[in-house]
Amino acid sequence: MSENSRPSGFPEYGPHQVNPEWPPPPASAPPAPEPEPGSAGPAHKRSRGPAKLLVAVAIVAAAVGGTTAYGVQELTGGSSTGVTASSAAGTDVVPASLKGTVAGVAKSVSPSIVEIRAASSSGSATGSGVIVTEDGEVVTNNHVVAGASQIQVRTHDGKSYSARVVGTDSGKDLALIKLEDASGLKAATLGDSDGVQVGDQVVAIGSPEGLTGTVTSGIVSALDRDVTVSTDENQGQQQWQRGGGWPFEFGGQEFNGDTGGSTTTYKAIQTDASLNPGNSGGALIDMNGNIIGINSAMYAPSGAESSTAGSVGLGFAIPVNTVKADLPDLRAGAGS
Repeated sequence: MSENSRPSGFPEYGPHQVNPEWPPPPASAPPAPEPEPGSAGPAHKRSRGPAKLLVAVAIVAAAVGGTTAYGVQELTGGSSTGVTASSAAGTDVVPASLKGTVAGVAKSVSPSIVEIRAASSSGSATGSGVIVTEDGEVVTNNHVVAGASQIQVRTHDGKSYSARVVGTDSGKDLALIKLEDASGLKAATLGDSDGVQVGDQVVAIGSPEGLTGTVTSGIVSALDRDVTVSTDENQGQQQWQRGGGWPFEFGGQEFNGDTGGSTTTYKAIQTDASLNPGNSGGALIDMNGNIIGINSAMYAPSGAESSTAGSVGLGFAIPVNTVKADLPDLRAGAGS
């Protein structure tokens, strides 16, 4: 796990050079009119590319001589979903001078990630969340806040807020909470998880073990993993509060505890970015600073003590397009 760091910019291209060996234009081509004395001459027209709104599509990230060559993310047509005030897909959140580095992603996105402390009759636990509106709407996992009688949220700048649950969706393991009396927060930019490719570099930010603002990095290891998680809030909360991570099932095997009889399955993004208990509800981010997933589950070796079990590079995140599609229902109070 690493602390907050800073990314590098697009390469600049010089003007096109004219080859002196190229043949002159045909004799029939009319000569360009000379400007009248004192005039500025004809204006030079610049070629213009497509004017469509752009959606991030990863091109390439190839290992070269022991280092990683970051592919510039190309953008193609699309439109803002309008789901949140900040969800213009494909926005370059990271400044050009820091583009392509984990440090730049961390600096740009960390202010949009919060720590969540949820208390219930059986104890308390720590999770993470992603700010989606300036007035304090935060997306997190359902299992982070399920059954909570009190929720406290701490933002990147150290401010604390009380929060209430707006809506939950146990079938997708998502929840929306609202910070009380919050304003001027930095909302995250929700990207497009359909453009994610295996091998894309990603960054995870959250509060593992209560270590607020922890930044880790890795790649997308696989897509469309069928991950099964418990929908029993009492059983799940007890396991999570013991520090063992959220119990889940994959490939017919259960991890981090018994998932119980009440479960749901969703398609997940798999990543080797380090995730630990407390990362639940935090962000999985592309190198442009767009949220591509909500971290939800991590594998711990069978039989490992929950207090000593650490990440082994098998983490799972709910795709952000699932989050965007579910937000209207969450805002309407679904499940709450």
